[in-house]
This record gives sequence, C-alpha cells and structure tokens, in this order.
Amino acid sequence: MKETAIYIHIPFCDHKCIYCDFYSIISYENVKPYLLSLKKEIRYFAEKFFSDREIISIFFGGGTPSFMETDYIGEIIEEIKKNFSVKPDAEITLETNPGTVAAGKLEKFLNIGINRISIGIQSFDENELRFLTRIHNPAAAKQTVLDAKHSGFKNISIDLIFNLPGQTKDIWRSNLEQSLYLPINHISAYSLILEPGTMLNKMVIDGKVKLHDDEYDADLYEITIEYLTQNGFTQYEVSNFAKEGFESVHNNAYWRYKDYIGFGTSAHSFVDGVRWWNYSSLKFYIESVNKINNAVIRQERLTQKQKLDEYIMLALRSKGLDRIDFEKRFKTDLLNKKRELITLLLNNNFIRINNGLISLTPKGYAVCDEILKRFL
Repeated sequence: MKETAIYIHIPFCDHKCIYCDFYSIISYENVKPYLLSLKKEIRYFAEKFFSDREIISIFFGGGTPSFMETDYIGEIIEEIKKNFSVKPDAEITLETNPGTVAAGKLEKFLNIGINRISIGIQSFDENELRFLTRIHNPAAAKQTVLDAKHSGFKNISIDLIFNLPGQTKDIWRSNLEQSLYLPINHISAYSLILEPGTMLNKMVIDGKVKLHDDEYDADLYEITIEYLTQNGFTQYEVSNFAKEGFESVHNNAYWRYKDYIGFGTSAHSFVDGVRWWNYSSLKFYIESVNKINNAVIRQERLTQKQKLDEYIMLALRSKGLDRIDFEKRFKTDLLNKKRELITLLLNNNFIRINNGLISLTPKGYAVCDEILKRFL
C-alpha cells in the first residue's frame, strides 16, 4: 500500500489576523452543512481512487480547528477511518490557538484520537501579539501548552514568527528562550511573509508599517538555528526544529515527496504526479460537493522536469537529497550533472554529503533560496 497523508481544512474562525492569508471565515452558520460535505468528499475519493492507500498522518488546519466541538472533529476522523486504511500509529494533528481550548476540551480531543497538538503562539511578547491582532496574551499561550501536557499530550508543537516590525534581536531571543521552558518537542519558526490581500500588506503599502530588510531577517534566522540546535533541537526543514523522535510525519510527507490529499475548502492534493485543488469559497465548495461529490476547481499533471525540480527543492529544504532514491526516480546522476556546483557548495560549507545524502548545513539553510536557484 502506498503511504499517503491527509489534510483537512476547517475554515471557521472568530477573528482574522492581519498577516493571515489562509482561507478562513468569521461565521458559523454553515458548520453542519460543511461537515456533511467533508464526509461526502472523503467517501468519494476513497471509493474512486484510494483503496490502496495507507494513511500515515491526518492534519487539521484552518481557520481554527480547535474552535470546533470535539464530536465534530471526531466524526471526521471516524469517516476517514471507515473509508481509508489508517496506520494504527498514524500521527493526527490538530492546530489550535491559545484562548480557544481549556484543559477539559484538550482531554476530549486526546480521547477522540488527536495525538499531536500544534499551538499557534507566534510570540510571547505582549506588544507583538497586539500588533499581530492575536486574541491571546503571553500567559494564555504558556497555559495552553501546560494544559496540553497535563491533558496527556506527549507530542506538542508551537509556531513562532520572527522579523516582525520593530522586533529586536533581544525580543526574538527571549521568545526562543521562553519556548524552551515549556514541555514542547517541536518548534516551527517562520519569518514574517507579506502576503497580497492581507491587512498587513495594505498597512505596508500605505506606509503605516515598515518591515526589516533581508539582511536583518537573515540575522534573526541564524540566531534561531544556532539557539535551537544548541538546545536539543534538530533542524529537519528550513522552518522546522524537533527533538529526537518528534519530527512531524505530516511535514515530512510533503518534504519527502509523498502523496497527500486535502479535503475541504482551498485544500490541495498531490497524488501520482497529479496536483489538484478545491474551491476556496465555502458556498462554492458545498454546492460543488452536493452536485458532483467533489470540489476540484483545477488540476495539473506535472511534467518530468517539474517533478525533478520539485523533488530537488523539497529535499534540499528538508533533511537532504538521497542520491540513490533520486537516481531511481529520475534515471540521472545528480552528482555528475551538477558536479561543478556541488564542489563549490561543498568547499564553501553550504552543503555536506554523507552516505549519499546531500544536505544543507546551517550556513546553507540561511541562503537556501539562492542555492535552490542554482540547482534548478
């Protein structure tokens, strides 16, 4: 059976943060119809395409999935298990935001099968949280992590954002330090990205907010890598750090070019070299599923060149490119094809090669995009 990951998008949210460009709606009137459509979409794809799949991870993203009742999330998990072969120890992650769950609700999530919690903290600084228009304060962020631990969760991840306007290096170091006082196994540390259509993008265009330059962003990133790797975390992807044994199965499915299928509004899928994605609009999504059992708005079949480029990009962004697997997939020897470039990167300590695995060094991660441009 082919290992496959599943993503479920829950678009409902009580508040839209200024930097967020994920599809979300501040309305709960279609909660029940959405659940029915999700279950219908799951059944359709399971029956049509995916009887030979083993599901290794299920990830609930959003939106704010933790706002939903536990029975709601439980019904989706049960529908997946009824229609797919789910690995007994499959990783099942729920994104949650501080202020949306108490200890009792976290225990219920654990009881319905959620075994990994990803908490969107973003910052432990009061002013930064206010700027990001988050609904929680630093104390609530820390309490959510402690509640998850006390509820029985052994796999806890948090998200942090660096390079915020006005963020000093001391503030960012403090965010990292405060993280390590908490019982977490995984940190996703992202540089603030200015996405078109967001409130933050308009604020920058209007001159109300000024962002740091790329050099300052790189400095903060280097601080991140150095601090976390010196304190028990391994960097296994450009933005992700984990203690031993706690790399995200779901993240690795993407980075290691495994198949994945997304259900719900705006969800993307990639299976057997074909990529497709759903309507973002909740209204269009529900109407389409009711009519034809799916909500696919567009699909594309990747060329061999696209597959090769994506494989290199994803592999180098994560743990590294396996030379043997690459040659098996694409019938070409990358070391010989890119010998001059690889020699240059090796001599300048941007990459390392160990047992046929070509991987970035911390120095290489800091200029990952530039290296990828040279490879592609």
